[in-house]
Amino acid sequence: MKKLIWIGIVSFILGIIVSGYVFVYLPEKQAARTSAFDAETPPLTSSLNATPARLSPELRDDLDFVSIAEKVGPAVVKIVTERMEKVRGFGFEDEMPFNDFWERFFGQPRQKQEKEVPSQAQGTGFFLSEDGYLLTNYHIVENAVEVKITALQSQDYKAKVIGTDPRSDLALLKIEAKGLPFIQFGDSEQLKVGEWVLAIGNPYGLEHTVTSGIVSAKGRQLGLGGNVPEYQDFIQTDAAINRGNSGGPLVNMKGEVIGITSNIFSPSGGNIGLGFAIPANLAKKVITQLKEKGRVIRGKIGVVITPITEDDKDAFKLKDKKGALVNSVEEGGPADKAGIKQYDVIVEVDGEKVESPNELKFRVADVQPGKKVNIGIIREGKEEQVTVTVEELDPQEKKEEPKATDKDLGFTVQELTPNLARRYGLETREGLIITQVKRFSEADRKGLNVGDIIIEVDRRKVTTVDDLEKIMDKVQPGEAIILLLRREQGGESLDRIVTLRVP
Repeated sequence: MKKLIWIGIVSFILGIIVSGYVFVYLPEKQAARTSAFDAETPPLTSSLNATPARLSPELRDDLDFVSIAEKVGPAVVKIVTERMEKVRGFGFEDEMPFNDFWERFFGQPRQKQEKEVPSQAQGTGFFLSEDGYLLTNYHIVENAVEVKITALQSQDYKAKVIGTDPRSDLALLKIEAKGLPFIQFGDSEQLKVGEWVLAIGNPYGLEHTVTSGIVSAKGRQLGLGGNVPEYQDFIQTDAAINRGNSGGPLVNMKGEVIGITSNIFSPSGGNIGLGFAIPANLAKKVITQLKEKGRVIRGKIGVVITPITEDDKDAFKLKDKKGALVNSVEEGGPADKAGIKQYDVIVEVDGEKVESPNELKFRVADVQPGKKVNIGIIREGKEEQVTVTVEELDPQEKKEEPKATDKDLGFTVQELTPNLARRYGLETREGLIITQVKRFSEADRKGLNVGDIIIEVDRRKVTTVDDLEKIMDKVQPGEAIILLLRREQGGESLDRIVTLRVP
C-alpha cells in the first residue's frame, strides 16, 4: 500500500515538471520562430516621445545629419547684394496736363519718368576652394553694384563677380582671403531618387538653416519665365527650401555637394515640398569656364526643337517618341548649311542616341564651336546622316556703351548688331537703337521712345555712332534734322519720319 502511495506522489511531481516545461519554456521557443511579417512589439515605456533606435534616421550610422552639418556648414555663406532698380515715378509729374490729348494725337502715352532706387537681394553661396572662390545663383548677383559676403564666424567680405551664366543661373564670385573652409562636389549622375539630402541656406535671412529631405525626382523641366534658366536638368527635393536659400548647397550623406538650390514651386511663395536644385555635374562644367574665361562658351546648330508626342509618332511613322522634332531652322545657320530641314527628327549625335530635346540641347552645348558633328535624322521615315559644323551660341561682341553726340539731341544710342537684335526679338538687323530719352527734351516731346531704331538721319543711312556724329558735325545749332525711325511692336514694324531742331 505504501509502495502505491509513493508511486502516486512521484507521478504527481513528474506531471508538474512536464507541465511547467510545456507552458513556460516552449512558448519562448515558439516565439523565436515567428513569421517575418509579424512586427516585434516594442516594450512599453513611460516616455511619449521614445522611439526604438532602429526607426530613427538621426541615429542611423549612414544618416549622421549632425556630422554633415558640422562639416559643410562653415563653408556656407550669406550673400547680400546692392543694386539700383528703375521704377516708375509717382507724383504730380506723372499726371501732366494734356496726357489724353498727347495719347490721341501721337497714338501713344507720354513716357513716364523712371527713377533709380536702391534695392537689396539676399541669398546663399558656398566656398569652392580655400583661396576664396564661391558659387551662387546668377539671379542673386544680377545687376549688382556691390556684393557682400558674411561667413559663419560673422566675418564680412566684399566679393568680386568673376563670371556669370544666366542660361544656367550660376555665378562665380571671389573674396580676398586664404585658408577658408570649402565643400567638395559629388557626382550628381549617381544620385538616386529616394536618397536623403540636406539643404543649407539663409531662408528669409535666418542664417545657416539646415533642412533635410529626400531626392524626389531628377531631370525636371520647369518651362521658361521668371527666374527659371534656359538650361534645365533640375534635381527635385522635398527638403524645405524658401526665399534666401537660393545659391546654397544641396548635399548628400557623404557631405558632398550634389546640387545648388535655385527655385521653388509655390503658390504662396513659401515651401510646399517642391524645391529644385541645379545638378553638381552641370555646375562643374560652368564654373570651370567662368574661372578660365569669365563666361561660358556653348555650341549651337541653329534649330528650334520640340518633344515628340504620340500623335507625332504616328504621323511621322516613327518607332518610338525618342528624339527631337525640328520645328524650324535658322536661316544661314549650321543646320541650314548642312541640309537639316523642318519636319526632320534628330535621333543621334556622333552615334549616340538622343532621347529628348533637352538631351540634344545639352549635347550640342558641350561641343566646342568649329567642331564637326554627325547628326542622325529621320526624314520621311528614312534614316540619314548629315555633318554639321557647330557654331558658338552667344558669340562675344565688343561691348558698346550707349553714346550721345556732341550736340544734345535728348537721347543716347547704341549700335544695333545682329546678335543684339536676336536677343530682343527684332527683325531689323542694322541701325542705331535708342537706349535712353531725356525727360522734357525735344526728342521726348516728339515721342521718341527707348527701343526705337534710327534707320536714317537726313536721308542718309546710319549703322554706327560714327555715322551719326559725322552727320551732326555739319548741322548748325537751330537747324532741323530729319530722322527715319522704326518701331517694332506686337510683331509689326512701323516706320515714321520725325524732325528735331538742334539746340
